[in-house]
Amino acid sequence: MNCSAFPEPLLESELFGHEKGAFTGAVSAKPGLFEVADGGTLFLDEVGDMSPGMQAKLLQVLDAGELRRVGSTRTLKVNVRILASTNKDLAQEVRAGRFREDLHYRLNVINVALPPLRQRKVDIPLLIEHFLPQFRLPGQQAKAVSEEASAFLVDYPWPGNVREVANTIERLVILSPGPVIGRDDLPLISVRPSRYWQGSTRQTSRSPRWSAATS
Repeated sequence: MNCSAFPEPLLESELFGHEKGAFTGAVSAKPGLFEVADGGTLFLDEVGDMSPGMQAKLLQVLDAGELRRVGSTRTLKVNVRILASTNKDLAQEVRAGRFREDLHYRLNVINVALPPLRQRKVDIPLLIEHFLPQFRLPGQQAKAVSEEASAFLVDYPWPGNVREVANTIERLVILSPGPVIGRDDLPLISVRPSRYWQGSTRQTSRSPRWSAATS
């Protein structure tokens, strides 16, 4: 679930569900993702973009192991493992008053810092190999990347990280005229802005499976 893709009322409905008639357009009851993920795992992407109100509601569910659908008075118990990711420094967000300190501690059980792609260049050839056949058109001859082009792709800072790699390889597979993608086929910026060499790392927090009995 991408927490930055929905305004607060819709995000609450997506996560916790709603009852019929709870709001305009709620023509039927709908279970939320916490209910759907009961007994499994829910991945909350961009959790750092949650509004303060949603942060409080999420903390309540994490602490109690129970929720109420929007428009309902019935309490439902759920047992869900939470994975949460963000491209923000949550400790800094807490200091700035934009993220709840208690929610930060609740989520930050096991922390995995994922550096930007420019700091793990060994992954770039693997990503290229992964995306080349994925974007191959029906009936199209298999594509390969020349050593010169591959060296440039590895050296490029990739400010857009993996998404930029995927988009670039897709464009090259479609537009390069021959079976081998050469340096001249690369539609990349050859000048590397210095700001791309600095930046925050993405953080992923993993909370162990919890229930109302163990919270």
